[in-house]
Amino acid sequence: MIEKIELQWLLSFQAVYQQLSFKLAAQQLQIPTSNVSRHVALLEQQLNLRLLERTTRKMIATAAGKQLYQSITPLTQAVDDALVEVSVKGDSLSGHLKIIVPDLPFLAEIITDFCLQYPAIQLSCDTQLNPSQGLLEGFDLVLSFGRGSLEDSGWVAKEILRLPSCVVASAQLLKHHPLPRTLDELSKAPCITSLSVLQGMPWRFKHNQSIQVQANYKVNSGNIAKAAALKGLGFAILPVHACQSDIDNGSLIKIDLNFEPEDLVLYAFYSGRKYPLEKVKAFLQQLQSGVTALGSPS
Repeated sequence: MIEKIELQWLLSFQAVYQQLSFKLAAQQLQIPTSNVSRHVALLEQQLNLRLLERTTRKMIATAAGKQLYQSITPLTQAVDDALVEVSVKGDSLSGHLKIIVPDLPFLAEIITDFCLQYPAIQLSCDTQLNPSQGLLEGFDLVLSFGRGSLEDSGWVAKEILRLPSCVVASAQLLKHHPLPRTLDELSKAPCITSLSVLQGMPWRFKHNQSIQVQANYKVNSGNIAKAAALKGLGFAILPVHACQSDIDNGSLIKIDLNFEPEDLVLYAFYSGRKYPLEKVKAFLQQLQSGVTALGSPS
């Protein structure tokens, strides 16, 4: 029977099963939605059974569809791994690289240099600080900041950059709020937090310590958070390199607490498959080299 069924039919069915949507499956496969629908219809016709039940509101897999998906997924992954293993031995680097990165100047330079070095690479780059988990599946690599332990996922997390951090405040703020010396005291003071990452909560400190803080000012930008701290809007956790000059000139005061903040870490997340894509490995090497050459980015 296998000679009567095309591989693309199976791949289209597999994507629809995962996404429960012809449209989303088409986006994942980067082919027209009509093609995906036709592939699934041809597969069902050849097998003479229904794999997916479609209604106006939702789509669910039949028992046969579930059985087929569970059976073919290890096989298609094995074929993909075999093709990748062969391709990594080639000398050329080409293809479509899809990444998500924070919008930072030093990353822009590294990405540009990578594309100049590998002109056969087609780059699609989205800039987001905190991409949602569901969005990650359409990308080869995601760069994201984090503090403390990471949640379990099917992605490999490679540390790219570690930035020691500190809690700071302006002298203006300390005129109206007592100087905190403990995490408990800090939790009662006005703070500046991130908007989307865990809704800014909790603030994480070393030795597995964390606190919930009071925040009326939430932003997804270290520069905006620093500006707010300088104006006395609240206490902020900032990378030391980003505020050291302000501490030195007295614009900001470093707050010594009973625990230090967790470092801010830039992670590269990519698929946990046996053989990482060659284009991903090359980009990671460029990224690591670029960060090492720059030192602590400003």
